[in-house]
Amino acid sequence: MVKIEAATLEEAYARAAQQLTCSVTELEVEIVQHPAKGFLGLFKKPAVIVANCMKKSASSAARFEKAAPVVADTPENEGDDFAEESAEPETTARDAGEPFVYETRVDERFYEEKRPAEEVVDEIRADINTLFEGVCFDLDPVSVSLYNEETVLVEFTGKDAALLIGKEGYRYKALSYMLFNWINSKYQMQLRLEIAEFLKNQEESIRRYLVGVCENIDRDGRAQTKILDGVLVQIALRELRNRYPDKYVAIRSTRDGSKFIIVNDYNEY
Repeated sequence: MVKIEAATLEEAYARAAQQLTCSVTELEVEIVQHPAKGFLGLFKKPAVIVANCMKKSASSAARFEKAAPVVADTPENEGDDFAEESAEPETTARDAGEPFVYETRVDERFYEEKRPAEEVVDEIRADINTLFEGVCFDLDPVSVSLYNEETVLVEFTGKDAALLIGKEGYRYKALSYMLFNWINSKYQMQLRLEIAEFLKNQEESIRRYLVGVCENIDRDGRAQTKILDGVLVQIALRELRNRYPDKYVAIRSTRDGSKFIIVNDYNEY
């Protein structure tokens, strides 16, 4: 069994077959990590696989069976019930051709010491500013700070910062998705992205809208929102769950993929 790291899965398969001296079709492969091209040189990931040659595994099992010792009946162990009971499971396992191998996969990150939050924030700040220093927009240095113990606040300001939001926030959503996947996978932290007070304005807008929704919930015990787009549905979901922790609050989708939120009692969903 070998562990291979390469730029692509095809290259990893070829190297595994070469090291195990067998055909690619004879490989038994577990993909540990899919490759990622990254963006502007950042977030690039190699392909990582663990491979084993099925032909060699079968021949090893056959050799194990062949080499298994046979326990003969002797006057010393005749009538010894304990000897018969202890020998029977061993003989059965060998006759089945099952090698006595136990494999356990361990998440290596479990044993990693948690890095100081200040160190993580400094590293994120340096990487994000390196990423955006060559863009054509007139931006101030990107501010990165600790929003809470589990969340990093990333703020974009400057003359052209609003251009990063895009029509109906499509650029904001794309940038938020990219930064979240990087920060969460590498540092196991959440992201709060603020661009030219876009998020702040969206939160204030949704809070004003939810006043009427909450009145319906308080009166009838249930309600649903209008169709909400992008970041609005996440803001509304968080606000409603915080206000009604004992109710069922969930996102629902229409046939065309639009999203809204329902609120009711747990036995009504």
